Amino acid sequence: MYKPKMKLTKEEQAILDGEQGPVMQQIMETVVRFGDMFEAPRLVNVTHHEGHLVTSFGIGIIKPLFTTMDKLVEADIHTKAKFTVDPRPLDYENVKCNLIEKLVFNKILYSEQARYEKQLTAVGLKNKNAFTCACYFPEVGNTPKKGDILSWAESSAVNYANSVLGARVNRNSGMIDLFGSILGKVPEFGLLTNEGRKAKWKVTLKLSKLPEAQILGSAIGMKVMEDVPYVIGLDKFLGKELNDDVKGYLKDFGAATASNGAVGLYHIDGITPEAKELGHKLIRKDAKEYVIDDAELERVYKSYPIMWKKANKKGNLAFIGCPHLSFAQLNDWTDKITNALKEAGRSKVAVRTIMTTAPDVKEKFMKTDKYQQLMATGVKLSCICPLMYTNNPVTKIRRIMTTSNKLRTYSIARYYKSDDMLKILAGKGE
Repeated sequence: MYKPKMKLTKEEQAILDGEQGPVMQQIMETVVRFGDMFEAPRLVNVTHHEGHLVTSFGIGIIKPLFTTMDKLVEADIHTKAKFTVDPRPLDYENVKCNLIEKLVFNKILYSEQARYEKQLTAVGLKNKNAFTCACYFPEVGNTPKKGDILSWAESSAVNYANSVLGARVNRNSGMIDLFGSILGKVPEFGLLTNEGRKAKWKVTLKLSKLPEAQILGSAIGMKVMEDVPYVIGLDKFLGKELNDDVKGYLKDFGAATASNGAVGLYHIDGITPEAKELGHKLIRKDAKEYVIDDAELERVYKSYPIMWKKANKKGNLAFIGCPHLSFAQLNDWTDKITNALKEAGRSKVAVRTIMTTAPDVKEKFMKTDKYQQLMATGVKLSCICPLMYTNNPVTKIRRIMTTSNKLRTYSIARYYKSDDMLKILAGKGE
Protein backbone atom coordinates (compact mmCIF):
# COMPACT_ATOMS: atom_id res chain seq x y z
CA MET A 1 0.00 0.00 0.00
CA TYR A 2 1.29 3.43 -0.95
CA LYS A 3 2.30 5.67 1.97
CA PRO A 4 1.71 9.29 1.00
CA LYS A 5 4.13 12.07 1.83
CA MET A 6 1.33 14.63 1.96
CA LYS A 7 -1.12 14.86 4.83
CA LEU A 8 -4.53 13.38 4.08
CA THR A 9 -7.85 13.84 5.83
CA LYS A 10 -9.60 10.81 7.33
CA GLU A 11 -11.96 10.73 4.35
CA GLU A 12 -9.09 10.87 1.85
CA GLN A 13 -7.12 8.21 3.70
CA ALA A 14 -10.19 5.97 3.75
CA ILE A 15 -10.46 6.15 -0.03
CA LEU A 16 -6.73 5.41 -0.32
CA ASP A 17 -7.25 2.42 1.99
CA GLY A 18 -9.87 1.04 -0.36
CA GLU A 19 -13.08 1.73 1.58
CA GLN A 20 -14.81 2.95 -1.59
CA GLY A 21 -13.59 0.06 -3.71
CA PRO A 22 -10.42 -0.79 -5.64
CA VAL A 23 -11.05 1.59 -8.56
CA MET A 24 -11.54 4.64 -6.35
CA GLN A 25 -8.48 3.51 -4.41
CA GLN A 26 -6.42 3.53 -7.61
CA ILE A 27 -7.76 6.95 -8.56
CA MET A 28 -6.84 8.39 -5.17
CA GLU A 29 -3.40 6.80 -5.24
CA THR A 30 -2.71 8.25 -8.70
CA VAL A 31 -3.69 11.77 -7.62
CA VAL A 32 -1.73 11.52 -4.36
CA ARG A 33 1.38 10.21 -6.12
CA PHE A 34 1.07 13.05 -8.61
CA GLY A 35 0.88 15.58 -5.78
CA ASP A 36 3.79 13.99 -3.94
CA MET A 37 5.95 14.40 -7.05
CA PHE A 38 5.49 18.17 -6.71
CA GLU A 39 5.76 18.16 -2.89
CA ALA A 40 2.14 19.20 -2.43
CA PRO A 41 1.40 19.35 1.33
CA ARG A 42 -2.25 18.30 0.93
CA LEU A 43 -5.24 17.91 -1.34
CA VAL A 44 -7.71 20.80 -1.67
CA ASN A 45 -11.35 20.74 -2.70
CA VAL A 46 -12.31 21.57 -6.25
CA THR A 47 -14.79 24.47 -6.03
CA HIS A 48 -15.78 24.58 -9.71
CA HIS A 49 -16.76 20.97 -10.28
CA GLU A 50 -17.28 21.16 -14.04
CA GLY A 51 -14.10 19.60 -15.34
CA HIS A 52 -12.45 19.93 -18.71
CA LEU A 53 -10.57 17.00 -20.25
CA VAL A 54 -7.79 17.27 -22.80
CA THR A 55 -8.25 13.78 -24.25
CA SER A 56 -11.08 13.89 -26.77
CA PHE A 57 -9.75 11.55 -29.42
CA GLY A 58 -10.02 7.77 -29.68
CA ILE A 59 -6.53 6.98 -30.92
CA GLY A 60 -6.45 3.20 -31.20
CA ILE A 61 -2.92 2.67 -29.92
CA ILE A 62 -3.56 4.24 -26.47
CA LYS A 63 -5.24 1.08 -25.20
CA PRO A 64 -4.56 1.76 -21.50
CA LEU A 65 -6.87 4.79 -21.77
CA PHE A 66 -9.82 2.71 -22.93
CA THR A 67 -9.09 -0.01 -20.37
CA THR A 68 -9.10 2.57 -17.59
CA MET A 69 -12.33 4.09 -18.87
CA ASP A 70 -13.93 0.63 -18.97
CA LYS A 71 -13.01 0.14 -15.31
CA LEU A 72 -14.65 3.45 -14.40
CA VAL A 73 -17.81 2.55 -16.29
CA GLU A 74 -17.99 -0.96 -14.81
CA ALA A 75 -17.59 0.47 -11.31
CA ASP A 76 -20.33 3.05 -12.03
CA ILE A 77 -17.98 5.92 -11.18
CA HIS A 78 -18.90 9.44 -12.30
CA THR A 79 -17.46 12.93 -12.05
CA LYS A 80 -18.85 15.31 -9.41
CA ALA A 81 -20.44 17.36 -12.20
CA LYS A 82 -20.75 17.14 -15.97
CA PHE A 83 -17.55 17.95 -17.85
CA THR A 84 -16.44 19.32 -21.22
CA VAL A 85 -13.69 17.92 -23.41
CA ASP A 86 -11.40 19.07 -26.22
CA PRO A 87 -12.70 19.12 -29.83
CA ARG A 88 -13.45 16.06 -31.92
CA PRO A 89 -10.76 15.15 -34.45
CA LEU A 90 -13.04 14.58 -37.45
CA ASP A 91 -15.71 16.40 -39.45
CA TYR A 92 -15.99 14.96 -42.95
CA GLU A 93 -18.92 17.20 -43.84
CA ASN A 94 -17.01 20.47 -43.49
CA VAL A 95 -13.39 19.30 -43.66
CA LYS A 96 -13.33 17.12 -46.75
CA CYS A 97 -10.86 14.24 -46.88
CA ASN A 98 -9.87 11.90 -49.70
CA LEU A 99 -10.27 8.12 -49.42
CA ILE A 100 -6.70 7.51 -48.24
CA GLU A 101 -6.97 10.19 -45.56
CA LYS A 102 -10.28 8.72 -44.37
CA LEU A 103 -8.76 5.26 -44.24
CA VAL A 104 -5.91 6.48 -42.02
CA PHE A 105 -8.27 8.48 -39.82
CA ASN A 106 -10.86 5.70 -39.39
CA LYS A 107 -8.73 2.56 -39.30
CA ILE A 108 -5.42 3.71 -37.84
CA LEU A 109 -5.60 7.02 -35.99
CA TYR A 110 -9.08 7.40 -34.48
CA SER A 111 -10.35 3.85 -34.73
CA GLU A 112 -11.76 3.93 -31.17
CA GLN A 113 -13.54 7.30 -31.43
CA ALA A 114 -17.11 5.94 -31.13
CA ARG A 115 -16.17 3.64 -28.25
CA TYR A 116 -14.37 6.41 -26.38
CA GLU A 117 -17.24 8.88 -26.72
CA LYS A 118 -19.59 6.29 -25.21
CA GLN A 119 -17.17 5.89 -22.30
CA LEU A 120 -16.96 9.65 -21.79
CA THR A 121 -20.75 9.92 -21.77
CA ALA A 122 -21.06 7.15 -19.19
CA VAL A 123 -18.55 8.85 -16.86
CA GLY A 124 -20.06 12.36 -17.05
CA LEU A 125 -19.67 14.13 -20.42
CA LYS A 126 -21.95 17.17 -20.47
CA ASN A 127 -23.64 16.66 -23.86
CA LYS A 128 -22.98 16.24 -27.59
CA ASN A 129 -21.86 19.88 -27.83
CA ALA A 130 -19.28 19.59 -25.07
CA PHE A 131 -16.34 19.22 -27.48
CA THR A 132 -14.28 22.44 -27.54
CA CYS A 133 -10.91 23.72 -26.34
CA ALA A 134 -12.67 26.95 -25.28
CA CYS A 135 -15.11 25.55 -22.72
CA TYR A 136 -15.12 28.88 -20.89
CA PHE A 137 -17.14 30.63 -23.62
CA PRO A 138 -20.47 31.83 -22.17
CA GLU A 139 -22.31 29.84 -24.86
CA VAL A 140 -20.69 26.64 -23.57
CA GLY A 141 -21.17 27.52 -19.92
CA ASN A 142 -18.15 25.93 -18.25
CA THR A 143 -16.95 29.27 -16.89
CA PRO A 144 -15.32 29.34 -13.44
CA LYS A 145 -15.16 32.40 -11.20
CA LYS A 146 -12.15 34.22 -9.80
CA GLY A 147 -10.52 32.12 -7.07
CA ASP A 148 -12.22 28.85 -8.06
CA ILE A 149 -10.13 25.67 -7.82
CA LEU A 150 -10.37 23.52 -10.98
CA SER A 151 -9.38 20.09 -12.24
CA TRP A 152 -8.74 20.83 -15.91
CA ALA A 153 -6.24 20.02 -18.60
CA GLU A 154 -5.65 21.56 -22.10
CA SER A 155 -2.90 24.15 -22.22
CA SER A 156 -4.92 27.05 -23.65
CA ALA A 157 -7.99 26.46 -21.45
CA VAL A 158 -5.86 26.27 -18.29
CA ASN A 159 -3.98 29.39 -19.39
CA TYR A 160 -7.21 31.33 -19.98
CA ALA A 161 -8.86 30.17 -16.75
CA ASN A 162 -5.87 31.19 -14.64
CA SER A 163 -5.12 34.46 -16.38
CA VAL A 164 -8.34 35.99 -17.72
CA LEU A 165 -10.79 34.47 -15.24
CA GLY A 166 -8.53 34.41 -12.18
CA ALA A 167 -9.35 30.79 -11.36
CA ARG A 168 -6.68 28.40 -10.06
CA VAL A 169 -5.54 25.27 -11.89
CA ASN A 170 -2.25 23.61 -12.73
CA ARG A 171 -1.28 22.36 -16.19
CA ASN A 172 -2.56 18.86 -15.54
CA SER A 173 -2.12 15.91 -17.85
CA GLY A 174 -4.75 13.66 -19.35
CA MET A 175 -6.52 11.40 -16.77
CA ILE A 176 -5.28 13.57 -13.88
CA ASP A 177 -7.93 16.06 -15.03
CA LEU A 178 -10.61 13.34 -14.95
CA PHE A 179 -9.48 11.80 -11.66
CA GLY A 180 -9.53 15.20 -9.94
CA SER A 181 -13.07 15.74 -11.22
CA ILE A 182 -14.14 12.35 -9.86
CA LEU A 183 -12.60 12.93 -6.43
CA GLY A 184 -13.43 16.62 -6.28
CA LYS A 185 -9.89 17.11 -4.98
CA VAL A 186 -6.55 18.15 -6.45
CA PRO A 187 -3.03 18.50 -5.02
CA GLU A 188 -2.16 21.96 -3.73
CA PHE A 189 1.00 23.23 -5.42
CA GLY A 190 2.17 25.53 -8.18
CA LEU A 191 -0.51 27.79 -9.63
CA LEU A 192 -2.93 26.91 -6.83
CA THR A 193 -0.76 28.83 -4.35
CA ASN A 194 -0.30 32.57 -3.88
CA GLU A 195 3.47 32.27 -4.21
CA GLY A 196 3.21 30.11 -7.32
CA ARG A 197 1.13 32.80 -9.02
CA LYS A 198 3.76 35.50 -8.66
CA ALA A 199 5.62 36.60 -11.79
CA LYS A 200 9.21 35.54 -12.36
CA TRP A 201 9.39 37.78 -15.43
CA LYS A 202 8.62 41.47 -15.89
CA VAL A 203 7.85 42.01 -19.58
CA THR A 204 7.81 45.62 -20.76
CA LEU A 205 6.30 46.50 -24.15
CA LYS A 206 7.74 49.39 -26.15
CA LEU A 207 5.66 49.04 -29.28
CA SER A 208 4.28 51.50 -31.83
CA LYS A 209 0.93 49.72 -32.28
CA LEU A 210 -1.18 46.85 -30.97
CA PRO A 211 0.90 43.72 -31.63
CA GLU A 212 -0.43 40.59 -33.28
CA ALA A 213 -1.64 38.54 -30.28
CA GLN A 214 -0.16 35.33 -31.62
CA ILE A 215 3.30 36.77 -32.19
CA LEU A 216 3.47 38.62 -28.87
CA GLY A 217 2.38 35.46 -27.06
CA SER A 218 4.94 33.45 -29.00
CA ALA A 219 7.78 35.83 -28.11
CA ILE A 220 6.90 35.76 -24.41
CA GLY A 221 6.32 32.00 -24.31
CA MET A 222 9.67 31.22 -25.90
CA LYS A 223 11.44 33.58 -23.50
CA VAL A 224 9.87 32.73 -20.13
CA MET A 225 9.02 29.07 -20.90
CA GLU A 226 6.95 27.72 -17.96
CA ASP A 227 7.36 30.79 -15.73
CA VAL A 228 4.70 33.41 -14.96
CA PRO A 229 5.13 36.72 -16.85
CA TYR A 230 3.76 40.12 -15.82
CA VAL A 231 3.22 42.19 -18.98
CA ILE A 232 3.33 45.99 -18.84
CA GLY A 233 2.16 48.26 -21.63
CA LEU A 234 -0.58 46.25 -23.35
CA ASP A 235 -3.37 48.26 -21.72
CA LYS A 236 -2.14 51.22 -23.79
CA PHE A 237 -3.70 49.51 -26.81
CA LEU A 238 -6.42 47.33 -25.30
CA GLY A 239 -7.75 49.63 -22.60
CA LYS A 240 -8.62 48.33 -19.15
CA GLU A 241 -11.99 46.66 -19.78
CA LEU A 242 -12.27 42.90 -20.28
CA ASN A 243 -14.80 43.13 -23.11
CA ASP A 244 -15.36 40.48 -25.79
CA ASP A 245 -12.66 41.84 -28.09
CA VAL A 246 -10.06 41.94 -25.33
CA LYS A 247 -11.01 38.44 -24.16
CA GLY A 248 -10.58 37.14 -27.71
CA TYR A 249 -7.19 38.82 -27.99
CA LEU A 250 -6.00 37.39 -24.67
CA LYS A 251 -7.32 33.93 -25.59
CA ASP A 252 -5.07 33.86 -28.64
CA PHE A 253 -2.17 35.55 -26.87
CA GLY A 254 -2.35 33.07 -24.01
CA ALA A 255 -2.58 30.04 -26.29
CA ALA A 256 0.64 31.14 -27.97
CA THR A 257 2.43 31.56 -24.61
CA ALA A 258 1.24 28.10 -23.60
CA SER A 259 2.26 26.34 -26.83
CA ASN A 260 5.41 28.23 -27.80
CA GLY A 261 6.42 27.98 -24.15
CA ALA A 262 4.58 26.29 -21.29
CA VAL A 263 2.92 29.28 -19.63
CA GLY A 264 -0.02 28.36 -17.41
CA LEU A 265 -0.63 31.88 -16.09
CA TYR A 266 0.18 35.42 -17.14
CA HIS A 267 -0.74 38.81 -15.70
CA ILE A 268 -1.53 41.85 -17.87
CA ASP A 269 -1.01 45.14 -16.05
CA GLY A 270 -4.31 47.00 -15.61
CA ILE A 271 -6.41 44.30 -17.33
CA THR A 272 -6.41 40.78 -15.87
CA PRO A 273 -8.16 40.28 -12.49
CA GLU A 274 -5.20 39.69 -10.22
CA ALA A 275 -3.12 42.40 -11.88
CA LYS A 276 -5.95 44.90 -11.33
CA GLU A 277 -6.21 43.84 -7.70
CA LEU A 278 -2.56 43.50 -6.71
CA GLY A 279 -0.63 45.29 -9.45
CA HIS A 280 3.16 45.12 -9.29
CA LYS A 281 3.01 43.27 -5.96
CA LEU A 282 2.63 40.19 -8.18
CA ILE A 283 6.16 40.68 -9.52
CA ARG A 284 8.82 38.84 -7.55
CA LYS A 285 11.77 40.92 -6.34
CA ASP A 286 14.16 38.66 -8.24
CA ALA A 287 12.13 38.78 -11.47
CA LYS A 288 14.02 38.77 -14.76
CA GLU A 289 13.24 41.43 -17.36
CA TYR A 290 12.34 41.20 -21.04
CA VAL A 291 11.78 44.28 -23.19
CA ILE A 292 9.82 43.83 -26.42
CA ASP A 293 9.93 46.45 -29.17
CA ASP A 294 8.86 46.34 -32.81
CA ALA A 295 12.20 44.93 -33.93
CA GLU A 296 12.02 42.08 -31.39
CA LEU A 297 8.56 41.06 -32.57
CA GLU A 298 9.70 41.09 -36.18
CA ARG A 299 12.73 38.97 -35.26
CA VAL A 300 10.47 36.38 -33.62
CA TYR A 301 8.09 36.35 -36.59
CA LYS A 302 10.89 35.85 -39.11
CA SER A 303 12.33 32.98 -37.05
CA TYR A 304 9.36 30.72 -37.81
CA PRO A 305 10.49 27.95 -40.15
CA ILE A 306 8.62 26.97 -43.33
CA MET A 307 8.29 23.20 -43.09
CA TRP A 308 6.33 22.43 -46.24
CA LYS A 309 7.95 19.93 -48.59
CA LYS A 310 7.61 22.51 -51.34
CA ALA A 311 8.35 25.71 -49.47
CA ASN A 312 8.20 27.90 -52.58
CA LYS A 313 4.65 26.83 -53.45
CA LYS A 314 1.47 28.63 -52.45
CA GLY A 315 -0.65 27.32 -49.59
CA ASN A 316 -3.73 25.29 -50.52
CA LEU A 317 -5.62 24.98 -47.21
CA ALA A 318 -6.22 27.57 -44.49
CA PHE A 319 -7.28 26.96 -40.87
CA ILE A 320 -8.51 29.89 -38.75
CA GLY A 321 -9.49 29.20 -35.14
CA CYS A 322 -7.03 27.39 -32.90
CA PRO A 323 -8.10 27.80 -30.13
CA HIS A 324 -11.72 27.89 -31.23
CA LEU A 325 -13.07 31.27 -32.34
CA SER A 326 -15.42 33.16 -30.04
CA PHE A 327 -18.78 34.47 -31.26
CA ALA A 328 -17.34 37.98 -31.53
CA GLN A 329 -14.33 36.68 -33.48
CA LEU A 330 -16.59 34.78 -35.89
CA ASN A 331 -18.46 37.99 -36.64
CA ASP A 332 -15.24 39.95 -37.01
CA TRP A 333 -13.60 37.43 -39.37
CA THR A 334 -16.80 37.24 -41.45
CA ASP A 335 -16.78 41.00 -41.96
CA LYS A 336 -13.07 41.11 -42.74
CA ILE A 337 -13.22 38.26 -45.26
CA THR A 338 -16.31 39.72 -46.93
CA ASN A 339 -14.71 43.15 -47.23
CA ALA A 340 -11.41 41.71 -48.50
CA LEU A 341 -13.22 39.77 -51.22
CA LYS A 342 -15.28 42.81 -52.21
CA GLU A 343 -12.17 44.95 -52.56
CA ALA A 344 -10.56 42.25 -54.71
CA GLY A 345 -13.64 41.88 -56.89
CA ARG A 346 -14.19 38.29 -55.82
CA SER A 347 -17.19 36.44 -54.39
CA LYS A 348 -15.38 33.33 -53.09
CA VAL A 349 -12.17 32.78 -51.16
CA ALA A 350 -9.20 31.85 -53.34
CA VAL A 351 -8.07 29.04 -51.02
CA ARG A 352 -10.05 26.29 -49.25
CA THR A 353 -10.65 27.79 -45.83
CA ILE A 354 -11.88 26.21 -42.59
CA MET A 355 -12.88 28.30 -39.58
CA THR A 356 -13.37 26.44 -36.30
CA THR A 357 -15.46 27.23 -33.24
CA ALA A 358 -17.30 25.55 -30.36
CA PRO A 359 -20.51 23.65 -31.25
CA ASP A 360 -22.67 25.91 -29.06
CA VAL A 361 -21.13 29.00 -30.61
CA LYS A 362 -21.69 27.59 -34.10
CA GLU A 363 -25.36 26.98 -33.35
CA LYS A 364 -25.74 30.57 -32.11
CA PHE A 365 -23.89 31.94 -35.12
CA MET A 366 -26.00 29.90 -37.58
CA LYS A 367 -29.08 31.81 -36.42
CA THR A 368 -27.61 35.12 -37.55
CA ASP A 369 -27.41 36.78 -40.96
CA LYS A 370 -23.63 36.71 -40.66
CA TYR A 371 -23.68 32.93 -41.06
CA GLN A 372 -25.20 33.14 -44.53
CA GLN A 373 -22.75 35.93 -45.31
CA LEU A 374 -19.83 33.68 -44.35
CA MET A 375 -21.19 30.68 -46.26
CA ALA A 376 -21.50 32.83 -49.37
CA THR A 377 -17.71 33.33 -49.35
CA GLY A 378 -17.08 29.58 -49.61
CA VAL A 379 -15.59 29.31 -46.12
CA LYS A 380 -16.53 26.17 -44.16
CA LEU A 381 -17.35 26.33 -40.44
CA SER A 382 -16.33 23.32 -38.35
CA CYS A 383 -15.93 22.34 -34.69
CA ILE A 384 -12.96 20.01 -35.06
CA CYS A 385 -9.47 20.36 -33.64
CA PRO A 386 -7.15 21.39 -36.49
CA LEU A 387 -4.24 19.76 -34.66
CA MET A 388 -5.99 16.39 -34.73
CA TYR A 389 -6.49 16.77 -38.48
CA THR A 390 -2.76 17.38 -38.99
CA ASN A 391 -1.90 14.25 -36.99
CA ASN A 392 -2.66 12.27 -40.13
CA PRO A 393 0.66 11.89 -42.01
CA VAL A 394 -1.20 11.87 -45.33
CA THR A 395 -2.38 15.45 -44.71
CA LYS A 396 1.24 16.61 -44.76
CA ILE A 397 1.04 16.77 -48.55
CA ARG A 398 -1.26 19.77 -48.05
CA ARG A 399 0.37 23.15 -47.60
CA ILE A 400 -1.61 24.30 -44.58
CA MET A 401 -1.71 27.98 -43.65
CA THR A 402 -2.89 29.29 -40.31
CA THR A 403 -3.22 32.39 -38.14
CA SER A 404 -2.61 30.20 -35.07
CA ASN A 405 0.81 29.98 -33.46
CA LYS A 406 -0.40 26.92 -31.58
CA LEU A 407 -1.18 25.07 -34.80
CA ARG A 408 2.11 26.23 -36.30
CA THR A 409 4.02 24.90 -33.30
CA TYR A 410 2.44 21.44 -33.24
CA SER A 411 2.30 20.79 -36.99
CA ILE A 412 4.01 21.77 -40.24
CA ALA A 413 1.42 24.49 -40.88
CA ARG A 414 2.81 27.87 -41.89
CA TYR A 415 1.90 30.91 -39.80
CA TYR A 416 0.55 34.08 -41.40
CA LYS A 417 -0.39 37.38 -39.83
CA SER A 418 -4.12 38.09 -39.98
CA ASP A 419 -3.83 40.84 -42.62
CA ASP A 420 -1.60 38.66 -44.78
CA MET A 421 -4.06 35.78 -44.51
CA LEU A 422 -6.89 38.05 -45.66
CA LYS A 423 -4.87 39.02 -48.74
CA ILE A 424 -4.28 35.36 -49.56
CA LEU A 425 -7.94 34.49 -49.17
CA ALA A 426 -8.79 37.37 -51.49
CA GLY A 427 -6.33 36.10 -54.09
CA LYS A 428 -3.86 38.92 -53.59
CA GLY A 429 -1.26 37.23 -51.43
CA GLU A 430 1.54 34.76 -52.00
